[in-house]
Parts: sequence; structure tokens; C-alpha cells
Amino acid sequence: MNPVLADLPTTIFTVMSGLARELGAINLGQGFPDDPGPEDVRRRAAEAILHGDNQYPPMMGLPGLRRAIAAHYAHHQELDLDPAAEVMVTSGATEAIAAALLALIAPGDEVVLFAPLYDAYLPLVRRAGGVARIVPLQPPHFRLDADALAEAFSDRTKLVVLNNPLNPSATIFGREDLALLASFCTRHDVVAICDEVWEHIVFDGARHIPLMALPGMRDRTVKIGSAGKIFGLTGWKVGFVMAAPALLRVVANAHQFLTFTTPPALQEAVAYGLAKDDAYFTGMRARFAASRDHLATGLAARGFRVLPSHGTYFLNVDLAPLGCNDDVAFCDDLVRRHGVAAIPISAFYPDASVRHLMRLCFAKADDVLDRALDRLATVARQAA
Repeated sequence: MNPVLADLPTTIFTVMSGLARELGAINLGQGFPDDPGPEDVRRRAAEAILHGDNQYPPMMGLPGLRRAIAAHYAHHQELDLDPAAEVMVTSGATEAIAAALLALIAPGDEVVLFAPLYDAYLPLVRRAGGVARIVPLQPPHFRLDADALAEAFSDRTKLVVLNNPLNPSATIFGREDLALLASFCTRHDVVAICDEVWEHIVFDGARHIPLMALPGMRDRTVKIGSAGKIFGLTGWKVGFVMAAPALLRVVANAHQFLTFTTPPALQEAVAYGLAKDDAYFTGMRARFAASRDHLATGLAARGFRVLPSHGTYFLNVDLAPLGCNDDVAFCDDLVRRHGVAAIPISAFYPDASVRHLMRLCFAKADDVLDRALDRLATVARQAA
């Protein structure tokens, strides 16, 4: 067996969701909304299944969806993309990440990763033969640091993987951070794989800045997006890859032997959805921000210290004031004794160096959040 895969533990998401089901707990761990998603987009998919073509679509994606992706990012992020040569559709963003890493890493290449990191990054880098150089980001702000980047980057660096907005920290890298990272990429001739699936789910007037838009980055960036996140349809697994032709060609070579293609009805529906007017996106952000505020206010009233959440479906609770330095044990006790599933942030640090934060998902109805808050009412007081 391949040791990279044979030795992988069960993900923390599977563990906590399994405990939530087994114990009848409220699952604020795994990141998915309990809303069914926009009805018009779902109806478009149903109509396409009934009346459209259900055979293999083109490997690169339906031309109509590729055009819709290019138009969407031209409107929302002022990117000029050639849909025929610079846009590809994948079966989810994780497949896009896998295709990019498998295509662009040669054995022995060094890859800079930032922790906390999405749990797929490290095994995929290792499976491709890459050598990970992990830069730990520190709470509560999780900012990039020039000295840490200088230590991680070298002439052996081939790629850097950036998640922006950053899950699980719920933070956004602004122009200053991105300019710093771009300077290291251009200085060391490094390609950036940008996991930007949360790009539309940003709050408080923030606007997502794609690394691809910064000077020197247009031809050295692989940008990845997700219809599942944009529309709250996480089970659809429709992802986008955008890159200069020379990069996209080799990523497409990997994609063709992973999933090859994506259900055409879902592609039709996503193409329709991406053309929705700005009011949809503004309203979606407002609803999630209201849910964030609802949970954050309730947690603070019950004695928890809540870190700022600028994007994603998540917020983090600082357990240090409760005297806790073992977030895994805290979350295990929380689901077993109090009936609320959460995610320990140490799971996102390969060295488990940060052990005093837990992540909660607020993309739930108010009554679900209220029931979770009722169960949490005495937790902070008992721990303090």
C-alpha cells in the first residue's frame, strides 16, 4: 500500500460528525448549511436532468459554463479570462486542488503550506512526491510574516498553496499580505495555487482580492473556486480552475485521469446561477453574517471568548480563558456530555502547535443555533 494513504488517520470531520449522529448531538462541526440552496438553481438542474443531455460532457467542462465562469469573475473580481483556454470545470474544488498538485509537483519539489490548513493539502503534496514546508500562522490574526516566509521559500520552492479566505481561521488575507506573498513568488519563480472557495462569503463590507490580480501573478497563479460554496450546495461538487494556458493544460492532463468530467445537469444549473444579479450575493452574505452575529453574541453572553470571523461559515472560540490547552479533549467532552459537535483547531496544524481553539459552524437556522447555545449555557462557567 502507498504509505501516504495507508497511514492517514480518519479525518476529524468524519469523527465528529459520526459522534454527532451516534449521540444525537447538534452538529456545528462539519461545514455545510442546513438551507437547501437557491430554488431557481436547483430547479434548473432538475430541468436539465429531465430535458437535457445526460451523456459525457466535454472534459474541460460545458462551453456555456466556462463562458459563465469567465463572465462571473470579470464582473465580480475584474479578471480577464479566456473561457476557451484559461477555464476548466472539475468535480469539486478538492479535485481541482488534487489535479493542480499532481500536475505541477515533481518528486523533491518543495511546497509552502500555511497552517492552519485544509486537511487535503498535506497528503496530496506528499502523494505527488513533494516536500512540504509548513508556515504556522498564529491566532488571533493569522497574518503572513516576512521572516517566516523568508525561512520557508528558497530556490527549491516550486509551489505555494494559499487558502483565502482562510478556513478554519475565518480570516481574510488583504492586499498587504497578498503583496508580500506575491513578492516571494516572483522572486523565487514560484507558482501559487489559490484555494479561493470562500471568496463570496466575506462580511462587514470586505471584498475578496484574488492573488491572480496582483502584479507578476497573472501567469503564475492557479485560481480555484467552488459552486458548492457560492450557492450553499456543498454536495454538488462543481469546482472551477482558472490559470494561464500553459498552466491549465498540464492541470487538465491530471484532471482527465481523476474524474474526467462533471455531471452536465449540474454544470447547466451552475452556469445559470453564476449569472444571478448582485442582489443574490449581497443577500447571501447578509444572511450568513446575521447567523454569525447570532451565534457570536450568544456565545459571548455565555462566557466564551469569540474570535472575529471575517468570512467562511465558521467562527472560533478561544479556550485559553477557560484554562484549556487540549482542544481535542474539550471537543470530545462537548459532544459527549453537552450534545454539541465542534472541531478542534489543532487538527489543522500538522504539529498540533495550536491547541486552544475550537471551530463552530454558524451556517444553520436560528433555532438550531439557539438549541446549541442552550446546551452550551453552563460549559464556560463549569470550565472556568
